Amino acid sequence: MSVLFPKVNQPPKWDYRPIYYDEEKEARKDKLARLHRGSFREEHEKNMSTQRMRNRSKLGFWIALLVLGLLLYLFLR
Repeated sequence: MSVLFPKVNQPPKWDYRPIYYDEEKEARKDKLARLHRGSFREEHEKNMSTQRMRNRSKLGFWIALLVLGLLLYLFLR
């Protein structure tokens, strides 16, 4: 039979597994790519500046709330 029907190797099977987009994973990859030598200090300074801005906004909110509370207390007394 091998004379009439020679054995032919079959092509490799196509094994496709879809890759799904993961936004968090991409963000982590980008962050790691940006962290080159000396950039740790830059990242720390950026994080500290955002932290200071948050603290200022919180402080402003509490001061405004305190002033509003005092005004309500004085007018409703």
